[in-house]
Amino acid sequence: METKKETLTITDSRTGKAYELPIENETIRATDLRQIKVKPDDFGIMTYDPAYMATASCKSTITFIDGDKGILLYRGYPIEQLAEKCSFMEVAYLLLNDALPTKAQLDAWTSLITTHTFVHENMKKLMDGFHHDAHPMGMFVSALAALSTFYPTAKKIHDPEERKMTYYRLLGKAPTLAAFAYRHSVGMPYVHPDNELSYAGNFLAMMYRVAEPKFKPNPILEHALDVLFILHADHEQNCSTSAMRSVGSSHVDPYCAAAAAAAALYGPLHGGANEAVLRMLDEIGSKDKIPAFIKEVKEGKGRLMGFGHRVYKNYDPRASIIKRLADQVFEVTGRNPMLDIALELERIALQDEYFIKRKLYPNVDFYSGLIYQAMKFPVDMFPVLFALGRMSGWLAQWQEMLLDSEQKIARPRQIYLGAGKRDVPMLSQRS
Repeated sequence: METKKETLTITDSRTGKAYELPIENETIRATDLRQIKVKPDDFGIMTYDPAYMATASCKSTITFIDGDKGILLYRGYPIEQLAEKCSFMEVAYLLLNDALPTKAQLDAWTSLITTHTFVHENMKKLMDGFHHDAHPMGMFVSALAALSTFYPTAKKIHDPEERKMTYYRLLGKAPTLAAFAYRHSVGMPYVHPDNELSYAGNFLAMMYRVAEPKFKPNPILEHALDVLFILHADHEQNCSTSAMRSVGSSHVDPYCAAAAAAAALYGPLHGGANEAVLRMLDEIGSKDKIPAFIKEVKEGKGRLMGFGHRVYKNYDPRASIIKRLADQVFEVTGRNPMLDIALELERIALQDEYFIKRKLYPNVDFYSGLIYQAMKFPVDMFPVLFALGRMSGWLAQWQEMLLDSEQKIARPRQIYLGAGKRDVPMLSQRS
């Protein structure tokens, strides 16, 4: 028996004409609205959706989020299980290959990425050209774009083997460039990769090695960083991922698309959110001042940073994992004094009807900054750390966009509200 097709009926009050639009996956196609016209030469009805609050720009099989239930899945696997049972290298493989790797596949994948951790010596000259106090994220964005000039064959985006090589290079070189940016910002010599270490361990070595013949990262901190990379690996069509897809739709090479994505992440409303949490906790200063701060927030005189999310209307599942992870990290680094303020702030907010009614729960940024700070990462490095985890997701999203036959170069419409056609007066006649 044939299943009845679901449709949406729209009646245009201007003409009285009714239109029946097919519904697929709880969605109608915006272009189907174009048939709704008053005159035959009309463009047709458009949707107006600032910030894409209710517009799906793609079909995806990578990440699923149920914000009301606090669910996050990568390729169908719960984030909680991936964080517990997998390494970041396994998750990166999963995002790009739609399956978890076998032991042999993981070894080959890791080896291929490790082979490409070194960067051309001229990249050091590029780094040296930045001012001594240049922001590491600005340097990182520039370095990603510069990689495009070192690997011009990456422009062959329709060649599957060339795409794979670009994935290995970007995943391998991103931590090296990030560490170089940090070392430049503190006036330290660059440290070459140590390919005997894990992905996270190698990054820590390039960040913090001084004169040791062999840097040995603390296994707990190494694991914590690996988990943080997993938690940030992908998150649906967020601002930076949308930038990756939109810029990539012009068929530019992945290095330049990744630079655009990283530039989007540079913004304080995206990659700088955990820094804002630290500033807020620092301004509060002590637990006894929390009630007064909460009162100001409810009066509209301040913002509770690290709470609430565009998607999640429940507890962010990543925040739960990070909260547990923080206890392990602080056993090594010592307790971050701001943790007590954060815990008490969370306790009070989660019991307050004002925040409960608005479904404001802690998100991933509420605790991640505390962990980064405890691990001696400067605040300027926070968005760079975010980008290292997100690189695998960006690449998976770029690949999906490229192979989707329905995708074209991104070109949003606009509602023009400016002046009508008018003649240009002579300069002497203008008032």
